Parts: sequence; structure tokens; C-alpha cells
Amino acid sequence: MSGQTPESRAGDTQPQGADCCRPASHSLPEDDIATDVQTLSTLGNDTRYEALRLIAESDDGVCVCEIEPALGVSQSAVSQALSKLFSAGLVERRKEGRWRYYTATSRAERLLDVLDETRA
Repeated sequence: MSGQTPESRAGDTQPQGADCCRPASHSLPEDDIATDVQTLSTLGNDTRYEALRLIAESDDGVCVCEIEPALGVSQSAVSQALSKLFSAGLVERRKEGRWRYYTATSRAERLLDVLDETRA
């Protein structure tokens, strides 16, 4: 609340000066906001977040058959989690024979690194 002194703020609910009444804004385009919200929503689920952590810690990629027992959830839950992670651009997948292997994207690795740094 620029333009107000501590004394005028205490009892005065009316803004002092035009600077106070300008709408807040940001420079992020709507598409970027939608992408960020999708990413954060994707990471906001225990199964998806833990699956991403498992995948990111692998050097070669992780087979779907390795993820299910590690997470202790059904194959359907794992498939749904991996599909959402893929749609959000957080994992890549490759098929070898009848198996699919997942690797974390560089974007996912950067996000996980930032989370690790903020926890420290």
C-alpha cells in the first residue's frame, strides 16, 4: 500500500493515492499458465509424484513392470499415473518388445531438483 503512512493505515480503510488501486498483473501468457497448472496438478497426486521420483532416479528408464510393485498400487493406477505424467511432458516412453520403459524429461528433473532445494 504505497502512499500510506502507518498511522493512516491503522484507522483508514480507504486507499490513499492512485497507486494503490491499479490492478495487479503478470507477464505470463495464458498458455504458460495452463501448462504450469497442468504440471502442478499432475505432481499433486502421491502415485504420480512417487512414480516420477522412481523414474527420475533410474539411469536407463523404468519398465512398467518395475513400477507397480514399487508403488504398491494396481496396474490400472500405474497406467493412469504414467499417462498423466506423459501428457504433462514429465516423462518420455519407449517400447522394447512388449514392454514400455519410461524416462524423466529434463523439465521433470529440473522441477524435482527445485523441490529438493526448497526442502533443504
